[in-house]
Amino acid sequence: MCGRFTNHTPAKIYAQIFDAELDGVETQPRFNVAPSEDVLVCRVDPEGKRKLVTVKWGLVPFWAKEPKIGYKMINARAETVASKPAFRAAFRQRRCLVCADGFYEWKPTKQGKQPYHIRLIGGQPFAFAGLWEHWEGEGQTIDSCTVIVTDANELVNPIHDRMPVILSPDGYDQWLDPSATNAESLRKLPRQVDSSEVEFPAVWVKHSKGVRSSSASCGRSSLYSIDHQCVASRTSSRVRNR
Repeated sequence: MCGRFTNHTPAKIYAQIFDAELDGVETQPRFNVAPSEDVLVCRVDPEGKRKLVTVKWGLVPFWAKEPKIGYKMINARAETVASKPAFRAAFRQRRCLVCADGFYEWKPTKQGKQPYHIRLIGGQPFAFAGLWEHWEGEGQTIDSCTVIVTDANELVNPIHDRMPVILSPDGYDQWLDPSATNAESLRKLPRQVDSSEVEFPAVWVKHSKGVRSSSASCGRSSLYSIDHQCVASRTSSRVRNR
């Protein structure tokens, strides 16, 4: 699964990577993005233009009676996303790129759960395969999204058996193309990122209760904010399978 991630890359960088319009979006460094918070996504508008917008993390299906269902919809399994009632309409018509530069997973140890910050080697930004929805009701409108997850690769598997789908750049066009409706072809795009492409430094945590909410208050010099503590450790050595 994917329950927390980071995005401290400026929105203008994603605009260049995805060839998208910023549409007035302004972002701050995010070291711990949590469900129900606004996240940056790239999607195609009705005029066929790619735009970067913010939506709520936790997909609310258009047919939902109330928005709180979104708390259960932060992830969609790649194996069933095309058929599950909550996701199948969005999978056909409303796919998006969720902007990120890392995500967290926790490994149980004798001392408690050890968090790892999993990222592409070098820390470059990337895109999770995502879906978005538009919901109206109770006098409000909500645009929301989910992150697609798949089996973990060999490197991540010792920490967790699932991981978010990191799309290859050569798959961005097809994933965003609203005219691409062949379910079989689309299902092949959310693939497992190769182990050789990722690394995961261990994250030092003062308290063992884990990550609570996103924060930019630690400043640009820190990569992570865990349990509201600035993390000074930047482990550079790569963690390998044992």
